[in-house]
Amino acid sequence: MKNIILTGDRPTGKLHLGHLVGSLMNRVKLQNEANYDEMYLMIADAQALTDNFENPEKVRDNVMEVAMFYLACGIDPSKVTIFIQSEVPALTELTFYYMNLVTVARLMRNPTVKSEIKLRGFDESIPSGFLNYPVSQTADITAFKANIVPVGDDQLPMIEQAREIVHSFNRIYGETLVEPNPVLPDSAYAKRLPGLDGKSKMSKSLGNCIYLDDSDEEIKRKVMSMYTDPNHLRVEDPGQVEDNAVFIYLDVFCRDEHFKKYLPDYENLDDLKSHYQKGGVGDVTIKKFLTNILIELITPIREKKQELMQNISYVYDVLKKGTAKAKEKANDTLSEVRKHMGINYLEDPNFLKEMQDKFRK
Repeated sequence: MKNIILTGDRPTGKLHLGHLVGSLMNRVKLQNEANYDEMYLMIADAQALTDNFENPEKVRDNVMEVAMFYLACGIDPSKVTIFIQSEVPALTELTFYYMNLVTVARLMRNPTVKSEIKLRGFDESIPSGFLNYPVSQTADITAFKANIVPVGDDQLPMIEQAREIVHSFNRIYGETLVEPNPVLPDSAYAKRLPGLDGKSKMSKSLGNCIYLDDSDEEIKRKVMSMYTDPNHLRVEDPGQVEDNAVFIYLDVFCRDEHFKKYLPDYENLDDLKSHYQKGGVGDVTIKKFLTNILIELITPIREKKQELMQNISYVYDVLKKGTAKAKEKANDTLSEVRKHMGINYLEDPNFLKEMQDKFRK
């Protein structure tokens, strides 16, 4: 069996540090390791419309934005097929067929769906397209026969539901679809990076993000506003590193060489944590340290994106070529699905003869 990777993002705004550690860094790593046969990266605009249907301009305006972030973060279009979801009609048709394989009750029990419904305040007025998000995601995955799906831990229920739909289809119609397996980020915090408030995951809708094209001043301002230990009022006070957002970010982004460059009084992160816990290290010190690390991380991404903004035709060409390739692959899978379901009437050379034999009797 081929190793095929599928992943993607909804184009509803700029990408942020949560996207970087939760998926983008892992995608670049997978891309460069080359332990795969095909890799697809989807801009999920159709899924974004399920809760932005009254504001399609928001989605339209961010398709190119997301593509530029992909390229700026190191995604190589010669190794990865970047495509636009809505430009691949086979995905919609597959979704329609798969909807018969799952109940509304099962969709409502999906923890990710329940969480997102609550977050968006849908209550009883849930758009049917939004409720069918897991079915649409299954169509995306199976259309490319992806067996590797890099996700954050909050997306695990979606992959489990996709596996259930695959099992149901293969049981009813015969072995056709490939079962997906999730791949999680290495770091526990990278799976769900908290927002600046330290209480929620980093989210555009919650406004607690550091974006991948933020200026140095914006990064500094946001880091200085971050949640730390509310009881660490003075430098000499003992501080807590657990659930301290600054130290969570340092766990994810800090390396030993950063101390030589930005905080030479300490050898490594364990040393800094020990001094903070004993007392003697102020919040301003650790925030300045984190600010320098994040500026070093984000600056090349921001600069590369600014270059791409001056060469939009190149980004457009990447999307056009990638989408054409994705269409071909998805259409092949759709043909197989229709054949196994027995609904490929006009493509099946035996259909006419079967009908003639049936009605001549």
